[in-house]
Amino acid sequence: MKVPRWSMSIRVASAGLVLLAAASALADPFVLATGRRDPRIFAIDLKAALSPRNDSTSIAIVSRSLTSPRHLDGRRLGDPANIVLSDDQRTAFVMNHHGAVDNAEFLQHGGRASVAVMSVRKMVQRKLDDSDAALEQVFDAGWFGGVGLVILPDLIVAGYSENWLSEDGSNRIGLIDRRTGGLVGQIEMALVGPGTRQLTSPCRSFPVPFVSPTPPPVVPFLSLDLAFGCWPDPEGLALAHGSDGKTYLVSGNGGTEDVSIMDLDRALAGAKVVEVAARIPVQTGPFGIKSSPNGKFVAVTARESNRVDFEGNTISIVDVDLARRGLANAETRVRVGNDAGEAAGGARPFTVAWTPDGGSIVVANFRTNNVSIVDLKRALARAHPLDGEVARIPLTRRDGLDARPKGTAVTSDGRYAVVSGGARQPPDAPASGTVFVIDLRSNKQVATVTGVGNDPYGLTIVDHVDDD
Repeated sequence: MKVPRWSMSIRVASAGLVLLAAASALADPFVLATGRRDPRIFAIDLKAALSPRNDSTSIAIVSRSLTSPRHLDGRRLGDPANIVLSDDQRTAFVMNHHGAVDNAEFLQHGGRASVAVMSVRKMVQRKLDDSDAALEQVFDAGWFGGVGLVILPDLIVAGYSENWLSEDGSNRIGLIDRRTGGLVGQIEMALVGPGTRQLTSPCRSFPVPFVSPTPPPVVPFLSLDLAFGCWPDPEGLALAHGSDGKTYLVSGNGGTEDVSIMDLDRALAGAKVVEVAARIPVQTGPFGIKSSPNGKFVAVTARESNRVDFEGNTISIVDVDLARRGLANAETRVRVGNDAGEAAGGARPFTVAWTPDGGSIVVANFRTNNVSIVDLKRALARAHPLDGEVARIPLTRRDGLDARPKGTAVTSDGRYAVVSGGARQPPDAPASGTVFVIDLRSNKQVATVTGVGNDPYGLTIVDHVDDD
């Protein structure tokens, strides 16, 4: 049998990540941060940001790149929520959560997502500021409310957290050809049956794989709503590795408040239903998810419930080998952001990032305006329930506004954590987003970049930009 070219993608991607980690150095790093409601990517010179004379200014911003062509009347379009680099760091892939929307007009959930393919070399050029010159292609993402992105050599794996004009109603993850932008496959996640976790009862069965014509279960157009929870609504995505030699796709499901483990090889061969074990419940609806450098563990945030007014205060560390076999002790839960009990919640952990050695996890806690450092060994020792947080770093702004941290990344040398922050402001308000830099040796905030969009979400770090 001929092996599809997709089947080699995960092997090459994994090898590339290892080589990149081994060769990278903090040469001339740039931070690429999504402006979200300001639909541009902000390129920040990290060394300039660390200069004391530039602290709490926007001087370190070298360029701002549009993630969608402008409207015919000149308005900026787009909704960049997530950004991921190719293995060679020459290309950035940006998920426009609701596609080419005008944020001042679109006040509904469930817009059609798009993926912007962008040249990193052009994104950091001052002369191309506030233009779409770095934009190479814009692909239809294949569904609604896009969030998660995994980049393989030949494919884009895209997670969708919503349905058309609805915040609830997705059970899809798309496979998109990187060369053409064509949708070549979709993973479909079950709503009921073995391995699923229903929060709404009764929830009418929906056939998986989908068989036309079948009307979907009735879902609310707006949350909060107790009917939320029929659908998994996958948010973030990550790749993990089992001791069996296989690569697994892992998703945090904001609808059913759990984590799915999926057989990526089967998905790349065209199978639609690829979950391999019962889903793993977490404290509340997850959002950010990242795998450890060796792929053996996945960290996922318990951000918030979409059914009731509740924000979490834990992350879950999932042992991939235990999870793929459906064992009960696959999850280790760690309290972050505050000292309240798990039932009290209130920290709203947004995203996570691992240090390059895999020993620590950086967590952005939106509600409590701080960043947690979680020690993996201490957490897995389970000496005390919810133990593992070894540092809690407050974030402050000179203007007195709440930090509201969201996106996280760590430099390749493990020295600095970079965190995006700033609450959502009206569309016509001045740029109020921030990027905070934390020294992981002292666990202190050492720099702040201002003027980084409006409600910035995801960010990433480019170690070195090629001249050619």
